[in-house]
Amino acid sequence: MRDNGQSRRDGDVLKGLAAGIAGGLVASFVMNQFQALWSKLTEDEERSHGAQSRQQGTPQHGVARELQARGSDEEEDDATERTAQAIAEGVFDHKLSKPAKQTAGAAVHYAFGMTTGAFYGATCELLPEAAAGAGLPFGAFVWLTADEGVVPLLGLSKPPTEYPLEKHAYAFAAHLVYGLTTELVRRAVRAAL
Repeated sequence: MRDNGQSRRDGDVLKGLAAGIAGGLVASFVMNQFQALWSKLTEDEERSHGAQSRQQGTPQHGVARELQARGSDEEEDDATERTAQAIAEGVFDHKLSKPAKQTAGAAVHYAFGMTTGAFYGATCELLPEAAAGAGLPFGAFVWLTADEGVVPLLGLSKPPTEYPLEKHAYAFAAHLVYGLTTELVRRAVRAAL
C-alpha cells in the first residue's frame, strides 16, 4: 500500500497528463488557425502551415529518401504527411492516396500536439516552475527541438538553412501561440479536475 503523499502525487500527474492532452489538442487547432490567418494577412500562397515541419520540399536524406526509393514521397508532402506515409508503409504495408495522406498528416499533427501537451502537463505537476512564462518557453522549446532539430534530422523536412529567416520567425511565432494556448487550457482543465 502506498502512502498518501505518493498516491496524491500519482493522481496529480495523471490529472496533469489529462489537462496537458486537452491543452495540446486545443493548441494544435489554435496554431493551425493562427497560421491560416497569418497566411491570409501576408498573402502567403505557399501553404497555410508555415512551420518548417509543415513546409513542402523534398529532403534528400532519412525518411524522405526511404519514401523516395519506394516512389511514395512527393515534393508537395510536408513532414506530417511523410510521417503518416512512413507509418502506413512500415506498419501496415500500405501506400496512402494523396487525400488519405493529407488526412493522416493532420492526425499526426494533432497526435504530436497532444503528446507534447501531455508531457508538458505531467512536467508541470512534478516541476511547477515549468509553467512559468505562460507556456511561451514551452512553445519555444517545441519549436527548437522539433521544428529546428528532430524533424530535419529525420529527413522529414529540409535542413533549417534551406528556409528563409521569415519562415523561422513565422514558425517560432506559431509555436509561441501553441505554447500559450496549451498552458491556458491546461491550467483551466487542471483547475476543474
